[in-house]
Formats: sequence, structure tokens, C-alpha cells
Amino acid sequence: MNQKNSLNLNFCFKDENNPINLFREWFNEAKKSEINDPNAVALGTFDLKGYPSVRMVLLKDYNNDGFVFYTNFNSIKGKAIKKHPKITMCFHWKSLLRQVRIVGLASKVSDKEADDYFNSRSYGSRIGAWASDQSSKLNSREDLLKSIEKYKKKFPKKNIVPRPKHWSGWRLIPEEIEFWLDGENRIHERLKYIRNKNYWKKVLLSP
Repeated sequence: MNQKNSLNLNFCFKDENNPINLFREWFNEAKKSEINDPNAVALGTFDLKGYPSVRMVLLKDYNNDGFVFYTNFNSIKGKAIKKHPKITMCFHWKSLLRQVRIVGLASKVSDKEADDYFNSRSYGSRIGAWASDQSSKLNSREDLLKSIEKYKKKFPKKNIVPRPKHWSGWRLIPEEIEFWLDGENRIHERLKYIRNKNYWKKVLLSP
């Protein structure tokens, strides 16, 4: 074990040197206990005016390279990330009384990754990616429904709907990951991992 990474940790966190392994363990528990969308995560960005902006997205993949979500790159958040790639995520699993906060840089996923995920989506979702000019002003709901019908006619074969070039994924490459565990009398437990070149440094934080 790298002595720089050694801490006297509570059993709830274990002595794990790789935060992705700990995240995987917590995420698997959340998938068993959360009623809806255990992969839902608050995504924080800076908008084009420099204000912080938060919305919920769905985590679609993760590994040692980072945490992946998909969106329309022409949407408000897509444009914001292009301009300010420093972003943050926060998972809150109420059933477990746990949180995970992640800070890092956004990087586009490969075309192959985006194609593979897009092709795994339902036909309606793939059509929606074409039909919706995400975040733009909508004059009426009827306009959106007409757009959906337009693209259904354009792509009638459910197994052949190409991915729009403006629709792809972002990977948050983590620089810091914090694990938060609820404690009695608000004496919570907080473990933070900080990337330091080839290893993760661990520090305990006061509640």
C-alpha cells in the first residue's frame, strides 16, 4: 500500500485507494435501494454569463477514465460546458443517507461511444434527439409534436436512426471525489480523494 494514501478510516469507507472502486460499491447499493433513477445526478456548470447552473442528468457510464452523461451539445448546458469545461456532479442517495461529490474537467466521448449508446436507446428517444431543439424557445407543444412526426417519417425504420452530430456525451474526468456519509447528531463522515499525478491522495474532512 502507498503510505501516502494510508489513513485510519472508519469501516464504512474501508481502506480503498481507488475512489472509483468505492463509488462502484456505493452505486451498486444505491441501485438496490433507490426507488427511481439511482443514476440521477445533479450537474453543476457555469452558464454563458458566468452564473452557476444546476440540473439533473443521468449517469450512463463510469470507469477509471471518468463519469459519462449524454446531451444535445447545442443545449444551454452543452454550450456552457464548451465554454467552461470545469464541472461538478453530486449524487444524493436518500435511501442510504449518502452523497458523492465529483469535481473535474469535461471531455467529449468518442464518436463510437456516442453511437453505441445512442443505438441502445428506444426509437422514441432517438427520434426525440432529432426533433427537439433542446433549451430553445418553443412556441407551442404542437410544434414539437409536429417535429416528432416529421422525423418519424424521415426515419421510419426503428433500427436505423442515425445519431445527430449535435448529440453526444461528456465525460467528467475527476480531479476530486468526496464521499459523504450521514452521522448521528450531524457528525457526518467525509472522505475526499484528490488526484495527485499517478495516485489518489486521501484526506478526512470535518463534518
